[in-house]
Amino acid sequence: AVRHLDDARRAIEKLNYPVILKAAKGGGGRGMRVVLKAADLAGALEQAQRESQTAFGSNEVFVEKYIPRARHIEVQLLGDQHGNLVH
Repeated sequence: AVRHLDDARRAIEKLNYPVILKAAKGGGGRGMRVVLKAADLAGALEQAQRESQTAFGSNEVFVEKYIPRARHIEVQLLGDQHGNLVH
């Protein structure tokens, strides 16, 4: 998770644009912003952090590669301290 613009820029150096900023402590589409180019990063980060702080009490956001028209598939995992894992 990132909190500062410089941290987001460093993460994007590895990913390249486009990226998506996502609230680290939340979900449901809140605190998410697609960033297509570097000129839009500062404003999008500020918006995502503000929304994330209001909704989830944290301004941390993840920076992920944005994949247009991707399908969303979730798999629930449950594990314990003994190494047991079910899905």
